[in-house]
Amino acid sequence: MNEMGTIQSVHAATTGYDVREVRKDFPILQRSIYNHPLVYLDNAASAQKPKAVIDAMTKLMTEEYANVHRGVHWLSSAATKRFEAARGTVQRFINAREDREIVFTRGATEAINLVASSWGRTNLSEGDEVVISWLEHHANIVPWQMLRQEKGIVLKVVPVADDGSLMLEEYEKLLSERTKLVAMTHMSNSIGIVTPIAEVIRLAHDRGIPVLVDACQAVTHLGVDVQALDCDFLVFSSHKLYGPTGIGVLYGKAELLSEMPPYQGGGDMISSVTFEETVYKGIPQRFEAGTPAIIEAVGFAAAIDYVNALGLENIRAHERDLLDYATQRLGEVDGLRIIGTSAEKASIVSFTLGDIHPHDIGTIVDRAGVAVRAGHHCAQPLMERFGVAGTARASFGLYNTREEVDALASALQRAQEIFG
Repeated sequence: MNEMGTIQSVHAATTGYDVREVRKDFPILQRSIYNHPLVYLDNAASAQKPKAVIDAMTKLMTEEYANVHRGVHWLSSAATKRFEAARGTVQRFINAREDREIVFTRGATEAINLVASSWGRTNLSEGDEVVISWLEHHANIVPWQMLRQEKGIVLKVVPVADDGSLMLEEYEKLLSERTKLVAMTHMSNSIGIVTPIAEVIRLAHDRGIPVLVDACQAVTHLGVDVQALDCDFLVFSSHKLYGPTGIGVLYGKAELLSEMPPYQGGGDMISSVTFEETVYKGIPQRFEAGTPAIIEAVGFAAAIDYVNALGLENIRAHERDLLDYATQRLGEVDGLRIIGTSAEKASIVSFTLGDIHPHDIGTIVDRAGVAVRAGHHCAQPLMERFGVAGTARASFGLYNTREEVDALASALQRAQEIFG
C-alpha cells in the first residue's frame, strides 16, 4: 500500500469514516469518462446523489405518489405524511425551533428572492441600506439590486482582504442607523472562504438589524445551527447536500415569517377565496403556493439522513484533509495561483494557471476524466476584486480521495505542457 493509502486507512480507522465504502453508495462514481475513472470535483455546483436518495424518490413514485394536503384518499395521505416528515427532517438538521419555520422553495435563489420580495418590499424604503459582501453569489446580489431600482434602497458592500477573508472592522463601519438588513454568505461558493458569521450576526443584532445567511455551502461542509447563530433568515438548497435539484429551504424566525405577505398566489396557500377577498393560511403554507416538489422533498430528507449517518464531524475532517492535501499538491504546479488563501476556508480550491483560460483548463482536465468548474462561478464582482476574469475551481465532497487530487494535479501538468 502506498503512503497515501496508508494515511487514508489510518484516518478511516481513527474516525470510522471509510471513503472507499462511502464511494460505493454513489452509482455515478463507478463510471468512466473518456476511458478514465470519473473524478468529480464540481461539488460546490451540485453534488452527486447516493443510492439512498435515488431509492427514496423511486419508492415514492412507484408506491405512494399522489398530490399532497388536499386529498382524502390513502395515497394522498401517505404522500402528505412523507412530505411533512421531510420538513421535520430539515428542521432538526438546522435546529430550527419548529417546523413551521421551514419554507420549501425551488432553491436558495428563490428563497432569497422571497425575502427580498416579501419582507423587503414591506420593510424597506428609499434610502434604507442593505449590507452584503464581496464574497456573495449573484443570487445574493441581484435581488437587492432589483429592489434598489424599484424602491431606491442603498446597497453597501463589505470588502475582503487579499487572502479573501472578510474585513470585519470595515463591516462594522458600514452599519448605520439606515441599515435595515445584512445579507451575507457563511461560506463563499467561489473561493471557499468561511466568514465569521456569528460575529457578523452579533454586531448587526447589537444595532437591531436582522440578518439573512446564505448557507448553501455551509450546511454541507460546516453544519449550521440556526438557534446558536440566532440568524433571522437562512437559505440553502438540496442539490449541494447530495439531494435532488429543484428544492431548497428558507428558514425564518416564526415571528418574522408571520408578518410577511405571501410571495405568490395560488392553491394550497389560502384558507378561503371569494371574488371580493382572499384569506391566507399561516406559515409556512402561505409561502408554498401550488403543487410542491413532493418527490424532491422526500429525496432531500433522505440526503440529510445519509449525511447525518456518516456524521458531519467525520465529513468535515475528511474534507479538511483533502483541502490541505490539494493546497499543497496544486501549489507544486508551476504557474498555479490559488485565489483565497485565508486559513478560514473549506473544501474549495479556486485557481488560475499562468495565462491559460479557465475554460481551456476545464476542457483539458475533462479529457482526463476530471470534472472541475471553470468561469466566474456566479461571483463576477469577486473575480474582479482579484483581477481575474474567472478561475478553475476544484470543490471536494464526502466521497473524494487524495488519489483524485493527484489525478487533477497530473491533468494540470498536462495542460501546462500543451500551452507551453
